[in-house]
Amino acid sequence: MALVTTAEVCDANPQLIVSGELRALQPLFQIYGRRQVFSGPIVTLKVFEDNVLVREFLEEKGNGRVLVVDGGASLRCAILGGNPVVQAQNNGWAGIVVNGCIRDVDEINGCDIGVRALASHPMKANKKGIGEKHVPITIGGTRICDGEWLYADTDGILISRTELSV
Repeated sequence: MALVTTAEVCDANPQLIVSGELRALQPLFQIYGRRQVFSGPIVTLKVFEDNVLVREFLEEKGNGRVLVVDGGASLRCAILGGNPVVQAQNNGWAGIVVNGCIRDVDEINGCDIGVRALASHPMKANKKGIGEKHVPITIGGTRICDGEWLYADTDGILISRTELSV
């Protein structure tokens, strides 16, 4: 989104909001990482207090994509830490949105990648490898599908069915 804010996108596209093609996530997320503005095609993942699949995705080439993880809004452990975020940065991911907790905040804040999460938590996640890849997820009442587009800045996070021409 070349210097166009999420607020400007909303103001310019009321018809997309009414139709549901453009949705704003509820303002639940804290901002982490050095990249406060990011966008890209979405890859979805659904897990609960388990980070094996999160790490597997971030080991792949990101190609400017955004990993959106529905962690069930758990506040009992972190499903994302510093090492996978460094790997995501190095593999070309644009950002990571976690409906759950992260840890290693200082390390993550040093990375040139956008990260959003509900909070930080010092406890690590389970490592069972249980979860679902590329499935529709719902975060804060908003349905998000694999292949849709995410746009994030300091005002919030937008989900669009298609890439926006801004």
